[in-house]
Formats: sequence, C-alpha cells, structure tokens
Amino acid sequence: MKVRATVICEQDRHVLLVRKPRCRWILPGGKVEPGETRADAAIRELAEETGLRVDGMLYLMEVEDGGTRHHVYEASVVNLDNARPQNEIIDCMWHPLDAIHNLKISDATLRIVKAFQRRL
Repeated sequence: MKVRATVICEQDRHVLLVRKPRCRWILPGGKVEPGETRADAAIRELAEETGLRVDGMLYLMEVEDGGTRHHVYEASVVNLDNARPQNEIIDCMWHPLDAIHNLKISDATLRIVKAFQRRL
C-alpha cells in the first residue's frame, strides 16, 4: 500500500487544491520518502508543490482509498497569499469548502474535505 502525506490548508472556508497536467484537483501532498516522517513529508510536499511555508501541523486523520493510505494534516501556513504552482503542479486555487462537490476531484479528496468540514 502506498503511504501519502496529504495537507489541508484552509482560509476563510476555502481549501487549497492543486492539479497536475490532465489530472483532477487534489489536496497538496505526496509520497512519504524512506526515513522521512509523515509530518515532514507533508511539509516538504506542500513547499514543493505550492511554495508555502508551514509553522505548524496538526494530524487530523487517516483515510484509505484504493491502494493508498492518506495521513492527513492541517497546516498552519506563514505565507498563505503566496501559493503558486511549482514543479509538477500546473495550477493551484483556493476553492469554497461548501462547493467542493462541483469540481472534478478524486474520491479521496472529496472524502477528506467532507470529514474536515464536519469538524469546523
């Protein structure tokens, strides 16, 4: 099973989503590298994909979807207004939480965002 560190950045009831070429919108994150903690992977992936810097992480949940186990963190971000697509990411956007179902997103992203909404 693949292990993925997934990050939720929320601001004013909007969540940060990213997209690779010809792919659906997803939450930032990626593979946990050997010898890396899941939290460190979440911080690294967020920085690599969006340029955002973290000053705190809160572990929220674990979600299994297909062959992937998502370890989900909520990030407290220093530079929220500086989110820019980087590396393999071609686009990133702040999208209203209550309209997330209107996007072409992965099942895992939808499940994670709905679970996150319940705790707000």
